Amino acid sequence: MIDPQIDSSRKDILWDEFQKPYFLEIKKFLQKERSEWKTVYPAWNQIFNAFDKTPFDKVKVVIIGQDPYHWEWEAHWLCFSVQDWITIPPSLRNIYKEMQSDLGLLPPHSWNLTKWTKQWVFLLNATLTVRKDSPNSHKDIWWQTFTDTVIKILSEKKEHLVFILRWAFAQQKKNLIDESKHYVICSAHPSPFSADRGFFWSKPFSRTNKYLTS
Repeated sequence: MIDPQIDSSRKDILWDEFQKPYFLEIKKFLQKERSEWKTVYPAWNQIFNAFDKTPFDKVKVVIIGQDPYHWEWEAHWLCFSVQDWITIPPSLRNIYKEMQSDLGLLPPHSWNLTKWTKQWVFLLNATLTVRKDSPNSHKDIWWQTFTDTVIKILSEKKEHLVFILRWAFAQQKKNLIDESKHYVICSAHPSPFSADRGFFWSKPFSRTNKYLTS
């Protein structure tokens, strides 16, 4: 694994993290996976693209997911996002259903959420890599130490961000966020198994827009 290729505004802030023993262990683990011919998603040069898409000084909204999609060609570097040519996953379909209900917007022709990053939405997975066909397979390799630090730095150094925490896993990150400075929106996961129990009608899009406007 090459050294992190991250937007300079982030790299300066996170430089100390890249030198810590736990981060070197992440690199060693991923190098070992590669040496054993394990397929890891996303592609090696895309692991940190979410950071490049939303530079630190531009972030307005943070959405936290668990880890990348694990099926071939589906995995993307942004949480909940998939490549353009992939059949839309059920959770992302429900996100667009809620957007239509909340804002009256028709679903797009592309399921790739890169366009959200152009509105300064930081689509952060708590774990940045995954082994092919093995969900959550990299959850124990220190990635969350890194991404928890990212969340804390955003909370400490920024003001008036919106953090969107979908389901119990993401809501565990709530204690990293200073709610006196930021707006936190919690809901159920958009999965078909839970969307009817607190995701639908949660209105995250209009609530975000209203807060940022205010």
